[in-house]
Amino acid sequence: MSPTTPAATVAPGKARATSTSSRRSRRNQDTGGQGAANPLAKLTVLIVCLLWIVPTFGLLITSFRNRDDANSSGWWNVFTSPSSLSRLTFDSYHEVWTKAKLGDAFINSFAIALPATFIPVLIAAFAAYAFAFMRFPGRDVLFILIVSLLVVPNYVALVPLLKIYGDFHLTGTFPAVWLAHIGFGMSLAIYIFRNYMSTLPKELIESAKIDGASHFTTFWRLIIPMSVPALASFAIFQFLWVWNDLLVALVFIGTGDNQPITIAVKQLIGQQGQGWQLVTAGGFISMIVPIIVFLSLQRFFVRGLTAGSVKG
Repeated sequence: MSPTTPAATVAPGKARATSTSSRRSRRNQDTGGQGAANPLAKLTVLIVCLLWIVPTFGLLITSFRNRDDANSSGWWNVFTSPSSLSRLTFDSYHEVWTKAKLGDAFINSFAIALPATFIPVLIAAFAAYAFAFMRFPGRDVLFILIVSLLVVPNYVALVPLLKIYGDFHLTGTFPAVWLAHIGFGMSLAIYIFRNYMSTLPKELIESAKIDGASHFTTFWRLIIPMSVPALASFAIFQFLWVWNDLLVALVFIGTGDNQPITIAVKQLIGQQGQGWQLVTAGGFISMIVPIIVFLSLQRFFVRGLTAGSVKG
């Protein structure tokens, strides 16, 4: 074996590595170096994250402090005075759970949020299918009219709706807040679903028609499974909006046996501001469900946000 054989054996590997590196360099040059963020962008993201995380972290620490410590010093005193760590307690969480009856409020929030999420998703999906794949007189005008409702503030409808619900004796009941949230979220749902469905391949719809499938069969067997990212993304938005809503719940339900968790937490603070440290504990209890929902469906979140933004 000649002494140049090992070099000849290694050379092809080095050549392939060099070729791969050159291709990556050319790709980065062609894309303008989009894969690497500049220091200013990183600093901006870091500042934005700190602006969100630091206050939330402070509220978390305050929720474990007793009333005297919370009223006498700031939450950062935990780090400047380590002796205060021994006074951290779960008493605020226990008092909140028993005083505000958060167990019943949790059930009420689910009773409000689930129907107010699934009903508009189902109705808007039917409407979006009609706007995307069916032809009828005034289709485009009706779609523009529905989308234009997005610019109308929801607050202008609260008083008229309250009067209508009063005439039908719906005030203080779950259907009142269901109908309000369904109406407020329907325009956005139709807009998102229609834009997403319009990007689906038309050949599948035509093939289904040739095979004799009805509109309902095509919608239920083909369109719904392919539209899961858009459906899930709106469902996340709608559920979080309804779960965290306070204004609509106060107007149409109010305090009482049917009050959701947002009203129950709001009731913890007195007229003179006493008991504010309990609101921090109640707020973190109410955050459990939204965090679980978002983390479990986050794989659909980004796909749903970009749904219909590009074609092809």
